[in-house]
Amino acid sequence: MDYDLEVKFQKVKASLEETFGGGLDVQSILFLIGVNELGIGHKDFNKKEKTELLHVAVCTLLEPYGYYEFEGRDEENWPHFKILKKLPSLNDREQQHLIKEAMIAYFSQNDYIDLQDTTA
Repeated sequence: MDYDLEVKFQKVKASLEETFGGGLDVQSILFLIGVNELGIGHKDFNKKEKTELLHVAVCTLLEPYGYYEFEGRDEENWPHFKILKKLPSLNDREQQHLIKEAMIAYFSQNDYIDLQDTTA
């Protein structure tokens, strides 16, 4: 894992934990991104909705990489994406790297977290 990437990811994680409590992992951060993109706020999500929120998060994160394109929202305001190109075959480490890199970009580009002072 790229040291600079991991330092930035840990800063994102620490910042989120200040708001949402400790113990966040990649999956829980994906869930937070999905909820944010849905824009409903606090709600008790069922298992299917939680899985869909993770999908929304992954599509949102990988859209800038050209894998997905936002199509619009349905009548319940759920975002929908279309696949533009197939994801490459990645091992677990490569998947984690890509997702963490995309999370850092997401939180930084949306001005949720300032990563300007991160040095590595």
